[in-house]
Amino acid sequence: MAYDPVARHRVIEKNAVRGKLRKYYRFRTDRWYGGIATGDCVGCGLICKFCWVRDSILLTPQGQGKFYDPHEVARKLLSKARKKGIKQLRLSGGEPTVGRSHLLRLLDNLRWEGHLFILETNGILIGSDKSYARDLAPFPFLHVRVSIKGCDRDEFTMLTGSNGDGFELQLRALEYLCNAGVGCNPAVMTSFSSPKKLERLRRRIFAMVPSLMEEFEEEELILYPHVLDRLNRFNLSYRRAFQPGSVPPETE
Repeated sequence: MAYDPVARHRVIEKNAVRGKLRKYYRFRTDRWYGGIATGDCVGCGLICKFCWVRDSILLTPQGQGKFYDPHEVARKLLSKARKKGIKQLRLSGGEPTVGRSHLLRLLDNLRWEGHLFILETNGILIGSDKSYARDLAPFPFLHVRVSIKGCDRDEFTMLTGSNGDGFELQLRALEYLCNAGVGCNPAVMTSFSSPKKLERLRRRIFAMVPSLMEEFEEEELILYPHVLDRLNRFNLSYRRAFQPGSVPPETE
């Protein structure tokens, strides 16, 4: 039976957040976005059948990672960035909007540092509460990348196991963010979608917020070994994907 994505995020939050503390399982630098320092969060309220994050990190936050306060996370990200001469930071991994107070305090710690901060999110919690987008608006250095799971409700359910309302929440997150003046873009997982469905989603997003069409991003699978294992486990076939060593530079 399909699960409620908002309710499941709340369950994850009970194990991944403790007051202003949030669990992370690593801090790193990587080549994406031309070079970025990343904090990878523990726990996500979606169970994506193609996710690159390992099951234990996503599904059992109580036994993974370590709690950090916002100041510690800011210090770690800035230290990684300075060592590599990087001016971009992000949260990724699990779902970083879990633990709203922690995230807002982290952004406040980074307010005067002169870095671009990219929040990679599935958008479920933002789409379920318009005030979340308003709370993110005071941070002009923030850009929110909303990772859309498929091109319609049915694909969303197929890919995540969640009910189709979650797809609508993802699109609503984009609308709320734009209305609040928060920089954002849709990043659509297209590896399982037909060109016709992708074009239909493009038109829907354009009708909703025309400016987002300039920021429309197509995301495709990277076939890491554990991703292939997961796809095989769910008997999930894909249309397009990259091998780990052959991702085109323009997608990074």
